[in-house]
Amino acid sequence: MERSSWAWMPVAALLVSGLAPAARAAQPGAPPPPAAPGGRPAASPPAPAAERPGATGLPAALPLPPPRPPAGRAAPDANPLATGLTLKPAPTAPTDFRFPINLATALRLSDARPLVVAAAQASVWVAEAELTRAKVLWIPTLNIGFDYIRHDGGGPDFNKGIMTAPSVNFFFGGAGLVGNLPLTDAIYEPLVSRQVLNARHWDIQSAKNDALLQTADAYFRVHQARGTYAGALYCVERGRDLVERITQLSRELVPRVEIDRARNMLADMEQNAAQNRQEWRVRSADLTQVLRLDPRAVVEPLEHDHAQVTLIDPARPLDDLMPIALTNRPELSAQQALVQAAVQAIRREKARPFIPNVMLNGFQTPNELIQAGIFGIGPNSDMNQWKGRFDFSIQPLWQLEAVGIGNLARIKAQRGQQSQAIISFFRAQDTVAADVTRAQARVQSAAVRVLQADRALRTAIITFNGNFEGLKQTTRLGNVLVLVNRPQEAVFALQLLYVAFNEYFTTVAEYNRAQFELFHALGYPAREVASLRTPGPVVPVDTNRPAYLPPVGNGPPPATR
Repeated sequence: MERSSWAWMPVAALLVSGLAPAARAAQPGAPPPPAAPGGRPAASPPAPAAERPGATGLPAALPLPPPRPPAGRAAPDANPLATGLTLKPAPTAPTDFRFPINLATALRLSDARPLVVAAAQASVWVAEAELTRAKVLWIPTLNIGFDYIRHDGGGPDFNKGIMTAPSVNFFFGGAGLVGNLPLTDAIYEPLVSRQVLNARHWDIQSAKNDALLQTADAYFRVHQARGTYAGALYCVERGRDLVERITQLSRELVPRVEIDRARNMLADMEQNAAQNRQEWRVRSADLTQVLRLDPRAVVEPLEHDHAQVTLIDPARPLDDLMPIALTNRPELSAQQALVQAAVQAIRREKARPFIPNVMLNGFQTPNELIQAGIFGIGPNSDMNQWKGRFDFSIQPLWQLEAVGIGNLARIKAQRGQQSQAIISFFRAQDTVAADVTRAQARVQSAAVRVLQADRALRTAIITFNGNFEGLKQTTRLGNVLVLVNRPQEAVFALQLLYVAFNEYFTTVAEYNRAQFELFHALGYPAREVASLRTPGPVVPVDTNRPAYLPPVGNGPPPATR
């Protein structure tokens, strides 16, 4: 197999795929597409390419029969062993809870059902509440209550300079608007909280993008597991045919050990098939966990397991992709909002010494919390004097914390927090750039390896078919009659076929996952493929869960509960 990826880079640039079940052969000689006009990044992602007959550059989903030559002409380099292959659908057990779904529906469900989205929405509610509190910092606190004091024994009369000894009852009941109103915070705190709220809104978009990537990753892992299971079942079927053919051979041609070798290989294939089925169920559980569906379900994707989805051209250079990512990624927008919040906090601390705090209170009550109400007093056990009463005190205060040194420390602390926010923004930029580079490397590598895996699978089929047919053919070596192909060669060829199936479906799944990873790295909104440009029709599915699990709503539990 050709191992040089650069030799296939022009072919990788031509990959366009979709979800239709038709299989297509690789066409490495197809001409490259015309260059896109201009050098500016696209404002929105391209729609997933629909699979169509005759599209160039795609490796075949499964090996196809060679094209028929025109009547009267022989096909050049025709290989009679390169027969077509049709995999039977991977079967489910009678006890399996089947859950058919397609990619478009899974992506649509990823928009709201995953817990990561609900957690981000709950964070927005917290930020909204903080903004509401910041907006009403200038409003005093309303107190409603009463105060009762009973005094017995002596007490000083400071006016007369004597000791008095009457007992007295004291009652004051009513309400008051009191508080220490920090006008500096009332002006600037809403500006800070607004930026924090903006960051939390961007976090929702980040969560939806993450949920889309998690869903696509789990979905294509289900495809991979089911495809390898189908390939394993095909190899088991051919292995049984091989054991039967070797068993029927004459003992003069095949020793007993060859039959045991083939049976051992078949037992190993059957174990591998059982493990592949287990992997299918495990990957189904991963997907149902992400989408919060029925955990008992065995997911049955409606597309073929060889379907390929191309969202971003693998040949697009990094210099085109980087500006798109640095513009679109919601994580960067959230970090920018937090930097702006730090800027407003610095302005707040700089203005604090010049804007007063206003103290509102009452008079002659503990902590002076009541301003207006009814006042009663009387000697001993009597309370026979009642009057209405209103006391109001307003006190603006300009404060220099620690004679101004504390205010300078506050400003320095906020500047340090701004520096931390800027550093976090730079770190996020570096992460985004690295994400794009990693994702593009995976896409380009998978695009090349899909072609190589396709070629390897074709070769493996031809090799096994040739060895299998060779077991019926003999030749003479002197006076000794020998088989054209020995049984161990057919056994080894079948093992290579099993490996080729695994590598093919694994590589196709890695290509699809890498495409969505690059889509995520570029920061395109999840709704682009979840709602606006779905890769196929959305089919109805049952999203109910068993009674022992909580139902799934749209977003987090309501804040009014």
